[in-house]
Amino acid sequence: MEIPVTKIQEMVIKPAPVFAFLKTLPLILLSLILLYIAWLIFPAFILMSLITMLFACYRFRYIRKTLYIIEPQLIRIQRGIFFKRTDIVEMYRVKDYIITQPFILQLFQLMNLTLKTTDAENPVIWLRGIPRSDLTDVIRNHVQEARKANRIFEIN
Repeated sequence: MEIPVTKIQEMVIKPAPVFAFLKTLPLILLSLILLYIAWLIFPAFILMSLITMLFACYRFRYIRKTLYIIEPQLIRIQRGIFFKRTDIVEMYRVKDYIITQPFILQLFQLMNLTLKTTDAENPVIWLRGIPRSDLTDVIRNHVQEARKANRIFEIN
């Protein structure tokens, strides 16, 4: 008799490249301004421009390396380039869901999802710059299933 294998449903979400670019745009503009000042006035500003551009590249890569992994029982948030950090929150700890879409994110079909939890280490989880989707419904279903499986009931 063969035992059926349950399929683990896992979603991996990353911040959009447009979101990462918008977050690093001020640093890129500062780098270009410093380069222009170096060309006009003082050549030593080239070094400052280069450092600012390198920091902008690092910031862009850091945002793009962030992973939000949604599993039926867990939410994992992995971030970092040189020093990696993974935060894990049990799904049954999620309490509230907040979707925000500033005007600039609406233009690019993106959203920010804020999850409020009862976890002491991670009371608020931000999923920033993710593609607009029905992710809240998926998370809500996972939360209800996890609470049912762990026999956790909310008392108001």
